[in-house]
Amino acid sequence: MRPPRDRSGTRYRLVADAVDFHGGLVHLLVMVEVNVHEAKTHLSRLLARVARGEEIVIARAGRPVARLVPVARPKGRRVLGRDKGKLIIAEDFDAPLPPELLAAFES
Repeated sequence: MRPPRDRSGTRYRLVADAVDFHGGLVHLLVMVEVNVHEAKTHLSRLLARVARGEEIVIARAGRPVARLVPVARPKGRRVLGRDKGKLIIAEDFDAPLPPELLAAFES
């Protein structure tokens, strides 16, 4: 039996990856698996699905070789000066290197 197609015509196979027990609820984590040829042909469509939060597994001869996942978004805003006072720079930081150490780098 051939794998079904989605609305875009891409053949896919659903793969149950894990079961997540969170807060008394059971979440079945399901990924879509496509072969390499379909991934190359429909990359734009697959990237749109990934952007919506889906995970796509790319398989060669039925064996998973890669996974397309959404990029993790930064958590919160960066605060300027958060590490103030935690970094110490030596007074001689930009002083010339001793001749023997400089020779080791240049040889």
